Amino acid sequence: MINPLLLFTAQIVSIFSVLLLALGYLKAAPGSPSSRVFLIMAVFVVFYLLRSMTASHIEPQFQLDLINFLPLINFGTSAISGLFMIYCFLIFQEGERFPTPLGIAFAIQVFTDFLLNSMERIEDPFAASILFNWSVVLMDVLQLIFVGFAIYWTLKGWRADLVADRRVLRWFIIGVQGTLIFVIVFVENFLLDGGYESNAYEQALIVLSIALLTLCMLATTLRFDSVSLSNVIRKVTEPVSVLGESTYSIDEAGFRDVFEKEKVYREAGLTISTLAKTLNLPEYRLRAFIHKQLGFRNFNAMLHEYRVEDASVLLGDSENANVPVLTIALSVGYQSITPFNNAFRKIKGVTPSEYRKQQRRR
Repeated sequence: MINPLLLFTAQIVSIFSVLLLALGYLKAAPGSPSSRVFLIMAVFVVFYLLRSMTASHIEPQFQLDLINFLPLINFGTSAISGLFMIYCFLIFQEGERFPTPLGIAFAIQVFTDFLLNSMERIEDPFAASILFNWSVVLMDVLQLIFVGFAIYWTLKGWRADLVADRRVLRWFIIGVQGTLIFVIVFVENFLLDGGYESNAYEQALIVLSIALLTLCMLATTLRFDSVSLSNVIRKVTEPVSVLGESTYSIDEAGFRDVFEKEKVYREAGLTISTLAKTLNLPEYRLRAFIHKQLGFRNFNAMLHEYRVEDASVLLGDSENANVPVLTIALSVGYQSITPFNNAFRKIKGVTPSEYRKQQRRR
């Protein structure tokens, strides 16, 4: 058995560390939806840690009596996976609309878990049925799916991300946060019988892992800026609004000559790696140049800007009145119609077909 004092210390360290991270995040970006989601998720992680301190195997001097708050604590704990999914989406898929089916699934999962926990607590006869057990399993599987989506969105677009700190954050979330949450959900729900009450050693290991994770998060945060916690968070949450001066001797005019005049952006499947080779530049220098000089945080976002602007000119040209929208999409570098329509609507506010009609009426 792990030393009770060590376990209690780990729980206190975890609680204060996660709250410190959440408050620092909120201070750095008070208007950011992701900071508010992270704060709520942090509070619910604290709920999880407090719940583990109510178990019967905890030493009496460290045990908490939270019986009156267990419904709220269980509700918050069951929402952690879904909130993690939303958090990763807001951070790494910024500007996109969160998938409605996943939002509905998250609401159903949290409500159903709350209902099932309530039935079990009051010893409702339904809690002994096979349907109840299968309902519990289904909700647990949903939580695993949510974590899977979080990791997918974190991985997606890593190569196109131009901000070095954000790329480090992506790998940290994938390698540490996402894996830990996935393992906790999987181990607790599928491998351990009886939950935190009946598995003292395993629960202690989970608490120690969370303590180590939160300390690593603080250390990683301070790695970027040893003076201010808020500065690093701002680096990965705020869009670039003021173009800084580049520290590299890249000729902006030369870049635009190749990229704009030669329409390199029309190349299908263009990546920052292939563009760096075309320009005969180290990839890291090109990333820094596009981010600091041109003001883009994401390479694909830059491609969309150029391609949509090019396509809007073609759509507005009367000579192209009978040219299919798909043909125009392919001509500016898109490989299918769906991403073209999505990017065009996001930038111009209307679909390509609607834009073409508007231009004809002028």
